[in-house]
Amino acid sequence: MAINQQQRDKIASGQGFIAALDQSGGSTPKALRLYGIEESAYSGEAEMFALVHRMRERIVTSPAFNGERIVGAILFERTMDDDFGGKSAVEFLWKDKGVVPFLKIDKGLMDEADGVQLMKPNPGLDALLARAKAKGVFGTKERSVIKANNPSGIAAVLDQQFEVARQVLAAELVPIIEPEVDIKAADKAAIEVEMKKGLLARLDTIDPATPVMLKLTLPSVDGFFKELVEHPSVLKVVALSGGYSREKSNELLAKNPGVIASFSRALTEGLSAQQDEAAFNQALDAAIESIYRASIA
Repeated sequence: MAINQQQRDKIASGQGFIAALDQSGGSTPKALRLYGIEESAYSGEAEMFALVHRMRERIVTSPAFNGERIVGAILFERTMDDDFGGKSAVEFLWKDKGVVPFLKIDKGLMDEADGVQLMKPNPGLDALLARAKAKGVFGTKERSVIKANNPSGIAAVLDQQFEVARQVLAAELVPIIEPEVDIKAADKAAIEVEMKKGLLARLDTIDPATPVMLKLTLPSVDGFFKELVEHPSVLKVVALSGGYSREKSNELLAKNPGVIASFSRALTEGLSAQQDEAAFNQALDAAIESIYRASIA
């Protein structure tokens, strides 16, 4: 079962952005709090994940959410195994909405060492990739974090990311490599120089016939990722909001041609469990439209 060419074309040339709906264990309480649901409203992990799934389902089943402005969506593993509107979440996204499904595959971050946080070991990855492929998932996303300009730490992040990416490619899925640079890092611009150099060197080892994607923090220098956008082994470069507000994220994104959004918090900013359907859909539509405009700028 090869890569879905229709989905690949949508990511490569479609107009729009990727919705990041993959909040996991650590980030879920914060996502729910911003959505107007306090931790006192639920007890235990099962109730917490049920609430965040309802939030995600409300987003993707909204008439504002469709393949005209959104080219892809990244899911958490539990979401992949769940339903949207009574259908398999993966099938619903692609068949009902025309949105390409991706899966977050990392198991979280290790403690900081050498100015970075590597991904935790993931011994069950091959089985997860096979399951995702069988369900109709197109690609994956795996996140590490860089907090300081430490060349050996940055190299370790990129080596691990590309090792995982090759495992994903072998499973006939498209990996999104995400070495996030902390927006609060004092030497953010210098980190980006070192990281880009390392990315370009490793991308040269990837066959352009089986390209990867990159998910990067919005850069300190406008247009800084131009060589990455144009690299033959890169299907698409997407940007994370990384803690910036939606307004700031859109402003920075619009200054980086060829890069599209893959926002999580900036997408759901302003949405609330207390809104009625009309108010919710209106707020979501405005958010999607602003991110879409910045992505095609």
